[in-house]
Amino acid sequence: MNTLRHSGIGMTSARTRDRLVQRLREKGIHDLRVLERIRNLPRHIFVDEALASRAYEDTALPIGWGQTISQPYIVALMTQALLAGGTPEKVLEVGFGCGYQTAVLAPFAQKIFAIERVEPLVARAKQHLRELGIKNVKLKHGDGMKGWPTQAPFDGILCAAAPLTVPETLVQQLAVGGRLVLPVGPEGQQQLLRITRRETGLTKEVLAPVSFVPMLAGVT
Repeated sequence: MNTLRHSGIGMTSARTRDRLVQRLREKGIHDLRVLERIRNLPRHIFVDEALASRAYEDTALPIGWGQTISQPYIVALMTQALLAGGTPEKVLEVGFGCGYQTAVLAPFAQKIFAIERVEPLVARAKQHLRELGIKNVKLKHGDGMKGWPTQAPFDGILCAAAPLTVPETLVQQLAVGGRLVLPVGPEGQQQLLRITRRETGLTKEVLAPVSFVPMLAGVT
C-alpha cells in the first residue's frame, strides 16, 4: 500500500476531513460510526488525480462514463438510513461506480454483493477495494435492475442510481425486516426513499430530495 497516497499527505489534512465531518453533522448525520468512517476513508483515491484536491468537499465529482462519485452527505445519509434498523448481514449494492459507497459500507455488513453496469468501473473499483484491504465484497458487472437473485434475500439493498419507480425485482429480493434505500423519480423530482419489508407488508419513508443519475437497464 502506498502510505502517502492513502493518507492524503500533500492534498488534505485532518483539519480538512474534520471540516467535512462537521458539515455532515450540521446536515443531520448523527451516526458516529458513519461519521468516523467518512473521516478515515481516503476519498481522494477514488477520483482522478486532477480532482484529488477536491475530494473532501461535500460535492459529487465525475468519475467518467457519465457517472459520479456521490456527495459525501448523500453517502452518509444512505448508509445511516440502511443501518438504522440494525446492522445488516448481507447487503446488495446497485451501481457501485468507483467503489466509494461500497468502501464506506464495508465495515458494517458481513458481506456485500455489488453490481455495476459500466464495465470499466468494475475493474477500477476492484483495484480501490484491494488497495484498502477490503475483502467482504463481491463485485459483478451486470444489470442492477435485476438484482442478484442467486444471493437473495438481502437484509439491505442500496441503489446509487434512480429508477422512475421502485423496481419490483429488488423489492422481491428484500428479506423480512430488510431495508431498501434508493432514489426514485425523474430528473428534478427525485426523492430518497427507505422501504422496509415487514411481515404485514411494506412501509415507505421519504428521507430527502436528491439528484442521481438515472438507473438504466442492461450493461455497457
